[in-house]
Amino acid sequence: MHRRQFITLVGGAATWPLAVRAQQSRMPVIGHLCGESPERWTDRLRGFARGLKEVGYSEGQNVAIEHRWAEANYGRLPALAADLVIRRVAVIVADGAPAAVAAKAANTIIPIVFFTGGDPVRIGLVASLNRPGENVTGVSVMNVELATKRLDLLQKLVPGASRFAMLVNPNSPLTNPLITELRAAPALRDQLEILAASSNREIDAAFADVVQKRTDGLLLAPDGFFSSRRVQLAMLAVHHRLPAIYSGAEYVNAGGLMSYASNFPEAYRQVGIYTGRVLKGDKPTHLPVLQPTKFEFVINLQAAKMLGLTIPNELLSVADQVIE
Repeated sequence: MHRRQFITLVGGAATWPLAVRAQQSRMPVIGHLCGESPERWTDRLRGFARGLKEVGYSEGQNVAIEHRWAEANYGRLPALAADLVIRRVAVIVADGAPAAVAAKAANTIIPIVFFTGGDPVRIGLVASLNRPGENVTGVSVMNVELATKRLDLLQKLVPGASRFAMLVNPNSPLTNPLITELRAAPALRDQLEILAASSNREIDAAFADVVQKRTDGLLLAPDGFFSSRRVQLAMLAVHHRLPAIYSGAEYVNAGGLMSYASNFPEAYRQVGIYTGRVLKGDKPTHLPVLQPTKFEFVINLQAAKMLGLTIPNELLSVADQVIE
């Protein structure tokens, strides 16, 4: 090989990494902000990827994703949101109400597509569901609004019961709307005790409290902090022989008794579709907030057996899934 040819080849090889980086830099970047840790979001992120693909985007091919995980420490979310804004991502996907609130506080220009369990109007994310306004839209799975239905199912499970408790995370923006929702039902006003927990020690103390007071059943508030501890919570309920209903099927799969919620992977597919549409130029203000039309009631018969409970036929007949 001639020396000139060798230099040309070496020079070309040296530019390859630069070419790859240039190609990557031209890709739009999605900033994913979440208050939790990545291991519990596998199925949901798979749903998000399906939605993106339906609109023509695949990670690593024509779009990049940068994840920011708060690891159940909501206090980290403002700094993580600010980091994505500095990074100048094309759109921020805010995973959960705490992440959505932090993303909106950090930025009024970059589009935000959220996933939340509460009413986004009530917690100040959007002006209305049909016309969100500003730079924010997304999907609400109505977890707060479903709280009354969950308590009704719990009452049907334990006929004649009169003492119920709800475990909430005081650091969640959904907590006050949730309490207001339940307190609005006159029949529940004197039956429901509110317990707060934002640490493992406080969770243990809350369970000790409900056992001491001979509580008939437990309602677990929708919250990412609780979901990241779903095995611990399910086992505590079984250990204390406490009937409980949860805000997602992942609790039941982890050994919990029953849940009533929307289909989360499907909701994340819709988040993916909206994110792709924003990347293509749609404005969040023209994308109405989406809400689910189908909800899933899941029962774990093994957990019921360990609790010494017989599930009434009235509940079994309306369950969407029964885990043997």
